[in-house]
Amino acid sequence: LSPLLRLEWNKQDPNYLATFMVDSLTTIILDIRVPSTPVAELGGHTGCVNATAWAPHSFCHICTAGDDSQALIWDLSSMQNRPVEDPILAYNAEGEINNLQWSSTQPDWISIAFNNKLQILRV
Repeated sequence: LSPLLRLEWNKQDPNYLATFMVDSLTTIILDIRVPSTPVAELGGHTGCVNATAWAPHSFCHICTAGDDSQALIWDLSSMQNRPVEDPILAYNAEGEINNLQWSSTQPDWISIAFNNKLQILRV
């Protein structure tokens, strides 16, 4: 089993936590009330996931980013009823995305870091 690389608490619903393993293409969403079974597994990336960020204004939106140069936004509002298969929004950067942040004061903006650049995206 690979070690977990990052953890990110949902800012609107403290029962949910996002995580991913080293060299993983998948982000795992856990409900801490039942931590042994993921409530969702977000695929979509073709390279390793490097970062996740929950929307500060929404309990059901999360952004994932990775070595495939993609930032993907997911709507998890229906994850209890059916699998989440596709992101609702995708952005392709000019290089592997190393980190991302969803602005807590400006919820329409996400910042990503790749290569030696910082890019701010309006979502």
